[in-house]
Amino acid sequence: MRAPRRWLAALAAPVLAAGLLVAAPARAEVPTPVAMTLTSPNPADNIPHAQNGDVKAFAEIGSTVYVGGSFTSVKAAGDASWTTRNYLFAYDRASGALKADFTPALDGAVHALAVSPTGKLIVGGAFKTVNGVDRKNLVQLDPATGATIASWVGRSDGGLVRRTIVVGNKLYIAGAFHWVNGTAHSLLARLDATTGAIDPAFQIDASVARSSSELVWGLAVAPDGGTLVAVGNFTQVNGVARNQVVVVENLTGTPAVADWSTQRYVAPCYAGFPFYARDVDFSDDGSYFVIIADGGRADGAYCDAIARFETATRGSAIDGTWVNYTGTDSVTSVEVADNVVYVGGHFRWLNNANGNDSAGAGAINRFGLGALDPVNGMPLVWNPTRSGAPAGTTAWGAILWELWRGSNGVYAGFDNDGLGNEYHGRMGLFPLAGGRTIPAVNAPSAASGHLYVGTGDGQTTKVPFDGTTLGTPEASPQPNLTSAGASFSVGNKLYWSKTDATAPNGSYLDVSMFTGGSVGAPWISSGYNNWFKAATMSGAFYLNGRMYYTKAGTNKLFYRYLEPDGHIVGCTEFTLPSVGLAWGSVRGMAWVNGKIVYGHTDGGLRAVPFDEAAVDGAASVLVAPASAGVNWSSRTLFFAGATSLSGDRARPAPIPKSRRS
Repeated sequence: MRAPRRWLAALAAPVLAAGLLVAAPARAEVPTPVAMTLTSPNPADNIPHAQNGDVKAFAEIGSTVYVGGSFTSVKAAGDASWTTRNYLFAYDRASGALKADFTPALDGAVHALAVSPTGKLIVGGAFKTVNGVDRKNLVQLDPATGATIASWVGRSDGGLVRRTIVVGNKLYIAGAFHWVNGTAHSLLARLDATTGAIDPAFQIDASVARSSSELVWGLAVAPDGGTLVAVGNFTQVNGVARNQVVVVENLTGTPAVADWSTQRYVAPCYAGFPFYARDVDFSDDGSYFVIIADGGRADGAYCDAIARFETATRGSAIDGTWVNYTGTDSVTSVEVADNVVYVGGHFRWLNNANGNDSAGAGAINRFGLGALDPVNGMPLVWNPTRSGAPAGTTAWGAILWELWRGSNGVYAGFDNDGLGNEYHGRMGLFPLAGGRTIPAVNAPSAASGHLYVGTGDGQTTKVPFDGTTLGTPEASPQPNLTSAGASFSVGNKLYWSKTDATAPNGSYLDVSMFTGGSVGAPWISSGYNNWFKAATMSGAFYLNGRMYYTKAGTNKLFYRYLEPDGHIVGCTEFTLPSVGLAWGSVRGMAWVNGKIVYGHTDGGLRAVPFDEAAVDGAASVLVAPASAGVNWSSRTLFFAGATSLSGDRARPAPIPKSRRS
């Protein structure tokens, strides 16, 4: 089942065959783990249904939820009959009952909704009249009745309004227009949110389509109101080359096109869409933004992918901090909320760089919806699926138009009638109630503790270590640690390579609890991650969402992303820049207070500083020779701190952003 292709847009990325080595993208800092709050994957049952067309936008005013799109009728959950409502309706958030008094009349689809500082509803879309009066593509409505606010002067004279965002008293709009309020503004504009008057200080004009019609399709403004990112079908902004993506800075002063550009949205994807950068959203703290796309594939382009970029980065040829590929299936919407990256579209897998319209090595099943860890882009254990449409309804639409964080959860607007294996006509809500918080976990951050080195099947030696000096070793039997290879600590768990002749590749990555100095019974079977040849690792450690490892006889330091929430291994193998260190002779590794501590085939123990960007072997020091009484030439080597910290190096909880409408 191939995802049907649309003219609307796509993202691209290098084709990565299984086992292909990729150099780590250069960046200033590797993100650190954060606590994540997930919604329930079970859609709320009291949400109304829409019929025909699709749902494209949501907004909230008080206890009322407003829904816009191209639908023609709606009904409350449990009702037998449909009520005619073209393009826009409202309902009570608690009960799900339709608001009978809210009856605006529009002659075209609603694409965007926002709320003014005075509590009025701002509507953008592709319409010409509202309530029988000329109101091209932009209007302000009374939230109780849907009556037009005649004094509000905002108009999009030349084309549809795709996005509306209110920050303070500023209304940002984006779409396919060239005139706003009778003044020339190409695809982007800013208005007074209260009056609708144009803001002449904002003159940022996108233009020159890649092909077909120029437009801005996705728009996001940072929570502090200082930075804007727009994506769509353009190649210039204010005369400066910007292909599909532009960053605009200094919004609180004189807005200007930022010194930020990427080559990852320049090449055409094979599907032939005019553009493929489809949507964008900022994190709650504004430190990064995420761009999603569709489009197929192209060497060097982020087609059919999700990519994170750091807001503060400036320069040219900027790469994503991480990229998650679907394997040539479309991603059409993104919402970053509560330290979770929610994505939706017409995809079947995530973590699928090795697939091409199929599940490649490492692919994770995610049918049209997924939630990602913002640190490494790996899928979390959240898999509601776009499924459950009854016979005679639309089972699998091409586009999930909108993911939007409301006051009580994440809303989804789409063009099919199934969600979470239930009937949900064109829209749904994943409630915060029934969700869960995933703590931030990392490598032990204590400066001192114990190194454990394998000495035989089910046996280790435990040695005190303060980061520089070793203490007196003692035997530490670990009967659960059998047939073990490379091992590493993550929070209160131990990951270790388990050799098993019955496994498809002869080994797998096992997981055990590790508390009180004892390795618990493992709970991962041989069928888990059996595509990944864990036995090839001669040493491993975890840090900041990455599993670093070595291979016997290969003088490189490798890493893959690893998601502790579901113990999911990244599908792509990267290499970290390194000089002057014979990684092929490493036997066992651990990360201890800013250093890689590693065993050697000669039986000694060494340490080298580690900044997560590169390793200089000239700085390596001998901690203990083999003659010191412990043979450190063992693949099984891990560190446990003097105190167990599950939230190591975590950032504080962010300040919530202004929600996009």
